[in-house]
Amino acid sequence: MRICVYAASSGQTDPAYRDAAFRLGELLAQEKCTLVYGGGSAGSMGAVADGALSKGGQVIGILPKFMADLEWGHPGLTHLELVEDMRERKHRLLTDSDAVVALPGGCGTLEELFEAITLKRLGLYFKPIVLLNTRGYYDTLQTFLERMIAERFMNPEHAAMWSIVPQPGDVLPAIRQAPAWDANARDYAVVR
Repeated sequence: MRICVYAASSGQTDPAYRDAAFRLGELLAQEKCTLVYGGGSAGSMGAVADGALSKGGQVIGILPKFMADLEWGHPGLTHLELVEDMRERKHRLLTDSDAVVALPGGCGTLEELFEAITLKRLGLYFKPIVLLNTRGYYDTLQTFLERMIAERFMNPEHAAMWSIVPQPGDVLPAIRQAPAWDANARDYAVVR
């Protein structure tokens, strides 16, 4: 499986976030999954890559050229693909992915996550989306997403587009157990 992971580059967060990211990387490598991520070396982004690499995993980084110029790229990846901009990076991250995993992160992580959810809602992306809820980070987002449904900005069916799990060891089982997203998703993309 090719797993796209969205993660933060901040090294100022609680170490538990980087520990969970490192453990997820280890687990992905042990299960022979290819990690595809943003290509950075810092924060949870670097930790997930380091975890996978520590177990001999395949790690593909997708990095905009301006970030490479700033030397933000991870030097030890299996493959580092340089792209023109953030838009192309997001497209390449999702291309051929078998699932998306969002680790706790800031506005960049949330922007990537919401793009994946939006594409799934529109029937343009059909794969599982899993949020790793380290330290309860996504609790308030889950409440907000539930409110979107309750307030009729989304349909009840849309709650099946993602799952939230507490531990790195829960990510791959959640991916494997995710309900298939129907090709008829466009039939209920518009709120009824």
